[in-house]
Amino acid sequence: MWKLKFGEGASNPLLRSSNGFLGRETWEFDPNGGSPEEHAVVERLRRDFTRNRFTQRECSDLLMRMQFAKENQVYSKHEVSNLKDSSEVTEEVLLTSLRRVLDQYSSLQAPDGYWPGGYSGILFILPLMIFALHVTKSLNDVLSSEHIREICRYIYNIQNEDGGWSTHTLGPSSMFGSCVNYATLRLLGEVLDEHNDGLSKGRAWILSHGSATVAPQWAKIYLSVIGVYDWSGNNPIIPELWLLPHFLPIHPGRFWCFCRMVYMPMSYIYAKRFIGPITPTILALREELYDVPYNKINWNNARISCCKDDIIYPPSWFQNIAMASLHKFMEPLFNMWPMNKLRKRALTNLMDHIHYEDENSNYVGLCPINKVLNMICCWIENPNSNAFRRHVPRIHDFLWLAEDGMKSKVKLILVLYSEN
Repeated sequence: MWKLKFGEGASNPLLRSSNGFLGRETWEFDPNGGSPEEHAVVERLRRDFTRNRFTQRECSDLLMRMQFAKENQVYSKHEVSNLKDSSEVTEEVLLTSLRRVLDQYSSLQAPDGYWPGGYSGILFILPLMIFALHVTKSLNDVLSSEHIREICRYIYNIQNEDGGWSTHTLGPSSMFGSCVNYATLRLLGEVLDEHNDGLSKGRAWILSHGSATVAPQWAKIYLSVIGVYDWSGNNPIIPELWLLPHFLPIHPGRFWCFCRMVYMPMSYIYAKRFIGPITPTILALREELYDVPYNKINWNNARISCCKDDIIYPPSWFQNIAMASLHKFMEPLFNMWPMNKLRKRALTNLMDHIHYEDENSNYVGLCPINKVLNMICCWIENPNSNAFRRHVPRIHDFLWLAEDGMKSKVKLILVLYSEN
């Protein structure tokens, strides 16, 4: 049975904290934990959510509430006031009700003093984590079979009725959400056959909407990393921008923090053209995500294609010209002597920034996206480095369990740095 634990990590030499791990929460599975009655309740909560998943998309954190109710004995002090229409609402009745509310709220407080809870909803974070663990060959070291079971449960539960996945829990299906979540299920061992209705519907949605060749930019980068999409089908993300004078408006240091902190490792990975291990599952995905043979795809056409379900603002003519120029002229130039020396300098500069961010956040990062991308960068630089090894156990900081399964949380900088 799963249990939410708080403030742990001091026994792991790869984890560091400036406040004794206050605020750190991790879910751990104990095969001998819980009574048969508790197991039955948990399974009922899971079945209820799955049955009603299309009408109630968000979970209620019932597994955490169940644990806290047992540990903190909710409603143990004050009786319920059963008022009738003719009853007088006295001060005593109001105070009793207020005390019950405070008892309930305080019962949900963690030993560290804060109130934990799931903060999910973005459906492309968890796939990136799985992709990162796959390409760094850490999947089985970090995730147990119980983790994988709950992650698959969650991805199936948030699948839309039409077979696709959205980019967020309450949204319509998109090529971004569908491609990365479908690929995640396959990497976790799910098999596409006549018995797996979820995967069959997911693949049908992807192919009927243009295949992965019309996935948006981030999805193309994700899929390129695992080897399911060719890097030549991506618009350039040039790392040399970081070498420009900071006073220029196009210097990434002037971008919004979440934009620049994600762009930074993305540009490193793009420049390296990194691809994870090509396994039988990856080869199968190359067939399943496209409606033409993989070796016959026109990647230049795919580079400028995007599914209409994913387009919010169509790119302007200026953006199209700029991207075409970077792709056809600038990118080849940066990979030729002597300009490749500038590329090497830019990549060294990027890794300095990445290491600085990792060390100052204790390898948690500004958000889960840049944390995981930084982790991939550290692996590319040196798979045996201490930097990469310190990234791995922090994956558990982002995993949250509820009756709908296991998902990734979206952490805010205020919480992160108060933790670390």
